[in-house]
Amino acid sequence: MISESHPLQELFQDLVGRHYAEEIGIRDPQVVAYVSHLLAEFCDAEQLFKIHNAFNRPLSDVGEMLLESDPVYGPAPSFDRERQVRKHIGDYTLFFAGMFPESINHFRLRRQRLENFVDWMKAGKESYYIVSKFEHFEYAKVAPLFANLSQNFEGCVAGLNMVKNELQEMQHPIVRRTNELIM
Repeated sequence: MISESHPLQELFQDLVGRHYAEEIGIRDPQVVAYVSHLLAEFCDAEQLFKIHNAFNRPLSDVGEMLLESDPVYGPAPSFDRERQVRKHIGDYTLFFAGMFPESINHFRLRRQRLENFVDWMKAGKESYYIVSKFEHFEYAKVAPLFANLSQNFEGCVAGLNMVKNELQEMQHPIVRRTNELIM
């Protein structure tokens, strides 16, 4: 886990907060903090692929994750497992759709997957909505956050795409040097 005071976490907090507020109109500090933390957390590949199937194989296919989340007809042994997997589906689709949209339909990553970009957006939005319906007991305080993430899913994806673009600009030496000369 990356601490809140870690420079990477602070960078993501600044970028997400600025792009969400100025360009998307999302000014909810809980959403900004959640998405910033998600970016830092997913720097660790183990966190990105933390959902495993019954054979302990990490799942990277959203369709397989959806099957894994089903507590009635699928292998999820409880509704808590459904919530855990659905939360991850929301996080995973938000991350990839915002930061690496080109990878969703890329053959190398796609293999025999059935989903496409629209299906990913729908799965992410729906998953956050389902997580928001776990609104009792220990989940009561975070349920409104997930309702907000579901309601603003497309905007959160667009804002992450802007964050990605700015990170790419920051890496390019000519852009960095030009910005230094201008300022």
